[in-house]
Amino acid sequence: MVDKDFFLILRMKQGDETAVNDFVKQYYGQVYKYCYYKLSDKYQAEDVTQETFINLFKHFNNYSHKGKAKNYLYVIAGNLCKNEYKKRKDLSAIDIEESMADTKEGQKEIVLKLYIEQEMSALPEEFREIILLYYFQNLKIREISEILGISISLVKYRLSESKKMLKKMLDKEDFYEYTY
Repeated sequence: MVDKDFFLILRMKQGDETAVNDFVKQYYGQVYKYCYYKLSDKYQAEDVTQETFINLFKHFNNYSHKGKAKNYLYVIAGNLCKNEYKKRKDLSAIDIEESMADTKEGQKEIVLKLYIEQEMSALPEEFREIILLYYFQNLKIREISEILGISISLVKYRLSESKKMLKKMLDKEDFYEYTY
């Protein structure tokens, strides 16, 4: 199978601006979606996505294509998201019960989504990362292994454990109050 990224990157290294634009168009949406799921903030996700591409191009002469460029972008974006997350860690969590009392019937889905996001944020980082990459980015276990630099068996273990943790969190009695 021919690696499309290889030829695109080769053209980029030769100074082809069309190839640079094609590369950014090809991956911008996926990287943005990943950043948005990690940060839950549109503007921060946009900033981090742009910073991801800036970082790639800043060190592009040192980049050697050894696999999927998308995976390399996820590594950069993941590190930048961790930095952003550390910056805002001191922000207080959303009070779901107060939000529910103030919402109209049609807004319950939004609050439910916030509740699930809050529960996901309670997962340890290494488990939350697996959930984001597997379910929200639709990556294969092998790709996740490459991005995170861990074994396939460790990815499978963390995926299994994170599912158990989330199920336990969402099976709490108060979760069902938000769905009605």
